[in-house]
Amino acid sequence: MSLIGAPQPIFDNLEYLPDAFKISAAQLAPNLSTAHQQDYFYSLRYLLSYKGSSATFNAYRREVERLIQWLWQIKGYSLQDVRREHIEEFMEFCLAPPESWIGLKNVSRFKSKQGERIANNEWRPFVVPADKSSGSRKDAKHYSPSQKAIQASFAILSSFFNFLIQEEYLSANPVALVRQKSRFIQKSQNRAPVRRISNYQWDEVIRVAETLAAQDAAQHERTLFILNCLLGMYLRISELVADERSTPVMGDFRMDSDRNWWFHVVGKGNKSRIITVSNAMLEALKRYRTHLGLSALPYLGEQTPLISKIHGHGPVTSTRQIRNLVQSCFNQAYENLVAIGQESEALELKVATVHWLRHTGISEDVKIRPREHVKEDAGHSSMATTDKYIDSELRERHASAINKKIRRSPEEL
Repeated sequence: MSLIGAPQPIFDNLEYLPDAFKISAAQLAPNLSTAHQQDYFYSLRYLLSYKGSSATFNAYRREVERLIQWLWQIKGYSLQDVRREHIEEFMEFCLAPPESWIGLKNVSRFKSKQGERIANNEWRPFVVPADKSSGSRKDAKHYSPSQKAIQASFAILSSFFNFLIQEEYLSANPVALVRQKSRFIQKSQNRAPVRRISNYQWDEVIRVAETLAAQDAAQHERTLFILNCLLGMYLRISELVADERSTPVMGDFRMDSDRNWWFHVVGKGNKSRIITVSNAMLEALKRYRTHLGLSALPYLGEQTPLISKIHGHGPVTSTRQIRNLVQSCFNQAYENLVAIGQESEALELKVATVHWLRHTGISEDVKIRPREHVKEDAGHSSMATTDKYIDSELRERHASAINKKIRRSPEEL
């Protein structure tokens, strides 16, 4: 498989995609065969159905594009040719793709040149993730998808084929016919641990942000506020930035008739929810607004962006920018802890992601608040999701084993 050439990208970023609901298949892709024109047409319609969330769109585009690339370039098939055995063959391919299909860094699919979008020759369907603990990347030979990635592939492709059935392009879902998904997905009897940082690590992270804010308020009062929002209100990173669906503004903090404060947010799945604002979070808001030269608390209907650009006007629209800010605090906190001989305590900060702060906030609150209240603030669709954050059973299980012996002491012999 290493001799297989590198594919060219098919689907551009959302803002550059044509509207498959207004243009015919032949007009969309005149250079493709009739069968492949139809594949592109229906794939594009499916992807455009998820334009409300950039993260969801990107994830679905990745899986659909890999399948289309494999069908067109490796098998010479179209979507209408796909059967159960082809899905199994495709999943085997995804477990060990040819090196020419594996990139060593994330790059854009297309680039703009003289007003036109051209394919980026450095783009690859698969990417070797960076090792956050070392900052380096493995070579293409060591590519291996995670169990979570494999599960996502099955789920997204099944959704894709169900869409094609509804559009009357196909008559059956070949993914649903795969009976031995355990060949690809490992099963575990243990509940996966919640990825979070410790209270000690969080104390150092927030100390770093406070120090940065004291040194350069213009840049880092915003950083401090972002961290407080992520942990104090369990926000997802996408809930802090503006997109075509919604723009978080200061007026989303609202006081009710009992003078209690709530934060109104549109989150995952385009679902709106209200989040309890604690006194500590309210103080963090006051501090940030005072820095911005605003009144201590928002007024009803205030349209000031929640997270504004440092340079220029308007709200932050890139999750990458926020991710980089938080990561820089993680990195500095790690270095600080290592410097005082706490390297073992610091290690998790080398692999932590922004989303761990949401997990950390939920994990801490579920210890002291009614789980129903935490569920509503977190926006969980079911109590089962919230229950994953309750680790008292694991603590008790470990406590019962901590003093067990491997061998008897001399006095017991």
